[in-house]
Amino acid sequence: MIKSLSIQSAINSYLETVKNARSKNTFETYSYALRFFKQVLEVRNISPDDTEIDEINEDSVTWMISALKVYAPTTERLYLSALNNFYEYLAAERVAEVNLPRLKLLIRQRARRPGQRLPQFPREDVDTVLKAVDDYTQYATNDEKERLRALRDRAFIITLADTGLRVHEICELRRGDVDWNEGRAVIIGKGDKQAVIRFSTRSMRALKDYLGTRQKLDGASRLPLPSLPLFARHDKGAGKKIKPISTATGRNIINERVRQILGEEAVGKITPHSFRHYFVTTVLRATGNLKMAQKLARHSNIAVTQRYAHLSDDELDRGYAEIFDKK
Repeated sequence: MIKSLSIQSAINSYLETVKNARSKNTFETYSYALRFFKQVLEVRNISPDDTEIDEINEDSVTWMISALKVYAPTTERLYLSALNNFYEYLAAERVAEVNLPRLKLLIRQRARRPGQRLPQFPREDVDTVLKAVDDYTQYATNDEKERLRALRDRAFIITLADTGLRVHEICELRRGDVDWNEGRAVIIGKGDKQAVIRFSTRSMRALKDYLGTRQKLDGASRLPLPSLPLFARHDKGAGKKIKPISTATGRNIINERVRQILGEEAVGKITPHSFRHYFVTTVLRATGNLKMAQKLARHSNIAVTQRYAHLSDDELDRGYAEIFDKK
């Protein structure tokens, strides 16, 4: 057994290994989960800075489970997975004595299981947003930054809808990732897996419109074009530098344009992930090919894709009426 660490030090050591071995997205998720765990301990008057890690045991998972009951089952499972991995790290590094079989039994017995839900999103509203942003004439303005933001947002939204990219994936794209002749990009996606993304004609057109307008800024950066972000910030904080947008900026782009096109009441109903739902259902509607949809959406399990292979209630109502209400 090595010299005992404080809970905080043990968490820091563990997160450092996650940072070096896993994706940025996984690191952030595990950081959130263990920050929540520390809050759970503090409620029980246990200071992560002052308490040694071997002073708590796997029973603390039951405190975590109780605190997570007000959250969605999927969040609960995600956070508990992070905590389970943390305890496995403690056992492997001999930082603390952990009864791993008991830990897993507690999680299995007490944690909720997330029910399978059909993906729901307002498809007609997404169509309305896409038609509005695709109208190039609305971006005629003398304000250079405003025009850049508008063209960026147009390209961002259309690319989300026509590629099925996740928000963190699209925000991390570089100009050099895109093969402009083939209309493809190679990315490192979920689970650190390499994947090929295909761009539609309209998404390529929107990207070229945006980057063409951004050409002066890109040239002034004196950096190699392939290294520059595909989607850049155009705000006072960025100035004349070409800085990549964050996932928070990506969400704000959607909220701002949804508010502009559909009104305040629609904000939050359409998120970046709504466009991924849109992409999968568009493929299935056009082809009926579940395997193709799975490959294009990069679902590791076809059961996930099958959740999209359903008709909306409105379509069922219309189909029923056509069959039974003919006169």
